[in-house]
Amino acid sequence: MYHEWAPDPALTGRLACLWTSTATSTSPMTKLVVPDGCVDLIWGPGGPHVAGPDTGPMPVRLAPGDRYAAVRFRPGAVGEVFGVPVEALRDQRVPLDDLGEPGRLTVEAVTARTGSPEAVTAEAIQDVLAVRLRAAPRPDPAAPAIAEALRAGRNIGEVAWDLGLGERQLHRRCVRAFGYGPKVLQRVVRFQRALRLARRGLTLAEVALASGYADQAHMANEVRRLAGVPMGRLVSPAAARTP
Repeated sequence: MYHEWAPDPALTGRLACLWTSTATSTSPMTKLVVPDGCVDLIWGPGGPHVAGPDTGPMPVRLAPGDRYAAVRFRPGAVGEVFGVPVEALRDQRVPLDDLGEPGRLTVEAVTARTGSPEAVTAEAIQDVLAVRLRAAPRPDPAAPAIAEALRAGRNIGEVAWDLGLGERQLHRRCVRAFGYGPKVLQRVVRFQRALRLARRGLTLAEVALASGYADQAHMANEVRRLAGVPMGRLVSPAAARTP
């Protein structure tokens, strides 16, 4: 069972949500995590880890009763709060302790707040991150505008022009902010828009048109490339996002 809710209002510029997930099946199963441009800090059965920005599907093996508590950063909003560039986290699941002093301090602070690793809550993770976010360098202030412009269907050249940048400059800033370049970011945000529309009940032809794909076949190819499965699998009730 997956549940998410809004972060503290003071952190809405950096965090997208808090979430928990508990495996309720009676046998092991695999869930699919698809690209969304986000970075998550997750406490799970294997301990705390950072899930970096994905460029393809990530299958997660769940055992009965597995529980996860986490916070999710908005696309482009993680900065270097974990002590490494976000591109170093791309398509990775990195144990928090492996990130050096920033990771160790976070583990110690969260477990001190909750008493034990098994009792960690999403709120406790958020409270500790709030302290770190105040001390960490701010992420690129243009990141939200870049993501929104690409989500709205602007092409990369137009986005660079609007920001007064060359396309190479835009590429460098995207890699620093999102972990990958603007072409990948454009594919991810377009895919996420299509997924939201499909879950609202629009036909696939309507979804493709509204999301900026050339046609339904183009969307189908992109969805398979990013998610590894067709759109129909993603919008089924069993396809809720998991860690």
